[in-house]
Amino acid sequence: MSLAVDTEIENRTFAEIEVGDSANVVRTLGEDDIALFAVVSGDVNPALLDAAQATNDPFHRIVGHGMWAGALISAVLGTKLPGAGTIYLSQNLHFHAPVRIGDTVTATVIAREKKPETRCIVFDCRLNRHRRFRELLARTQGRPALPLAVAHPCDAASLGAVGDLAAAGLIAPILVGPAAKIHAAADAAGLDVSGFRLVDAPHSHAAAARAVALIRAGEAELLMKGSLHTDELMHEVVAHETGLRTERRLSHAYIMDVPSYPRPLLLTDAAVNIAPTLEEKRDIVRNAIDLARVMGIETPRVAILSAVETVNPSIRSTLDAAALCKMTDRGQIIGSLVDGPLAFDNAVSPEAARQKGIVSPVAGRADILVVPDLEAGNMLAKQLTFLAGAHAAGVVLGARVPIILTSRADSVRTRVASGAVAVLMARARHATTTLVRDAS
Repeated sequence: MSLAVDTEIENRTFAEIEVGDSANVVRTLGEDDIALFAVVSGDVNPALLDAAQATNDPFHRIVGHGMWAGALISAVLGTKLPGAGTIYLSQNLHFHAPVRIGDTVTATVIAREKKPETRCIVFDCRLNRHRRFRELLARTQGRPALPLAVAHPCDAASLGAVGDLAAAGLIAPILVGPAAKIHAAADAAGLDVSGFRLVDAPHSHAAAARAVALIRAGEAELLMKGSLHTDELMHEVVAHETGLRTERRLSHAYIMDVPSYPRPLLLTDAAVNIAPTLEEKRDIVRNAIDLARVMGIETPRVAILSAVETVNPSIRSTLDAAALCKMTDRGQIIGSLVDGPLAFDNAVSPEAARQKGIVSPVAGRADILVVPDLEAGNMLAKQLTFLAGAHAAGVVLGARVPIILTSRADSVRTRVASGAVAVLMARARHATTTLVRDAS
């Protein structure tokens, strides 16, 4: 067992702290944390200590109580705000849900009131647990697994992703690639693939083409990238005669579980379209709206981002934002509320929107963030992940079927969440097709 703690401790005096100042820590609960908490607290409740053995499902390992998470508040007060020298006088905590192994918890304190006569500060304290991916997974349960074609799954990472999705009951894998390499990778990953369908293909180019062909033939309803370059797979996807194109532009959307944000946050496009035109942005917006509605957001709020919140002819993204809003007014984009240009702060913060005098049903409450280009989207996604403790699942939209692009760096949680989103999209599309056929 190893113990790692932050060594940097901050300190701010009473005079330096202003009402509204905040600080947070982000921690992921592991089995070592449970054992250490039991030793320190003396709580050896079997419901707590046996939690890790309750199930192998990373979304449902339950911890008996949330006191570990509550202790994080003390950590923020003692090391961040106010920091060293803080005297903790009283607290009033309410726990609304259990914390589970693998959960990432963000503990935030916000200065609410200063009392000069006693030099005391009252803090609002919040514990936010990553739970939205688990809610997505719950919506997929109780239905048959969907056939998924995996192009060239010839390394342990991509096969591990397939195994995670299959274990979650989401997909029935079809492994497409060189049989010998797939079996060797499975052995390296410790994964039994004897129950999976295997379609032999000599190399990665052939595997991509064959996987797309399986989709076109109706033998698979989902597509997933294995250990080949994304460009190789997408080349087959966008081929005019043999690919999976529709009337829509393909785009990628991240589903961000940001612990400090009160709702799921979709970010698009940070992976496919480098510098989209206005027409392409319209499709990017429409694709994201479809995804949001499948996720249960009936009327998603779409924020078209720029560096500023006013139209500036010198900044193309503000002109595109204004045009997209007018398209919404004229019925060219339906099923959502669209506003822009909005800067990032006033898209997600009601207080920032109020300070700027922005009156809008979207500002401060965005469900979808539409970035100006791939560079901005990529940087924003990584900032949310590495600075705000967000988890990000992703899927490619606008093709005949959802496409899952995995990364070696993806966690089990992210892989399963990406698969859950793709399954929800595929089922929604299947239901729509069935309704159309029945009506005809």
